[in-house]
Amino acid sequence: MTANSAEALQPPVPEGGWPKERRTLWPWRIGMALVLPFLAMVSKVEYRGLERIPKSGPVILAPNHMSKIDPLFIIKLMLDAGRLPRFLAKRSIWKIPIVGAAMTASGQIPVDRQGGGAASLAAAEQLIASGSTVAVYPEGTLTREPNLWPMRGKTGAARLALESGVPVLPVAHWGDQLVMPRYGKINLWGRKRVVISVGEPIDFSRWQGQPLTSTVLAEATESIMQAITELLAELRGETPPAERWDPAKHGQSTMGRDGVEPAKD
Repeated sequence: MTANSAEALQPPVPEGGWPKERRTLWPWRIGMALVLPFLAMVSKVEYRGLERIPKSGPVILAPNHMSKIDPLFIIKLMLDAGRLPRFLAKRSIWKIPIVGAAMTASGQIPVDRQGGGAASLAAAEQLIASGSTVAVYPEGTLTREPNLWPMRGKTGAARLALESGVPVLPVAHWGDQLVMPRYGKINLWGRKRVVISVGEPIDFSRWQGQPLTSTVLAEATESIMQAITELLAELRGETPPAERWDPAKHGQSTMGRDGVEPAKD
């Protein structure tokens, strides 16, 4: 990897190296036995920049979100990169019998949605300690942009990155909306071409060491959204809108999501 790679930007490697990821954990063995054959049936996935995901150590993936089926393709991306898929999820899920045990066994990271910056800091510490690859949707929910371009992002992903010092890789995907439209049902007819592109690490150097003010978080968040948009424009071969879609200006609700957890629309 180059000096500007995600691996080079990771926090210092702890003594003894990053924790090994156990891929035989029962939730993944059961879940992937169902998910992967299904994805193979409905899609043909191509990757660009897959090698940018480091083989070990903490890294944050920041994908666009335009279909409820997106997380399955992001899980496949992480597995094909040799990493165990992890998401940030609200802590209350751990209280559900069996589900909570599965979340713990599969290495998911709990976040207190009411905890604000303290919750994000706790998640950042666990991210580093576990050396995980974690997917965080910066938009926090399905894009409301009419043509499926990334909309205005929430600050959770930027806060997590700045507090942890863990590199962020923007991710864009296109084609999975044909498998399952934004507000539609799964289309089982034929295999759809799905392309997933992983970009270079986002440069947060201008904000590092600064207080995490609303201005700093907004600027860092926009840098994430811009990187994702550029990747998506390349995949689509189209020019994105000049102004980013802001749901608030159009009277649309995003359900109060802060972008620190995977969307579950």
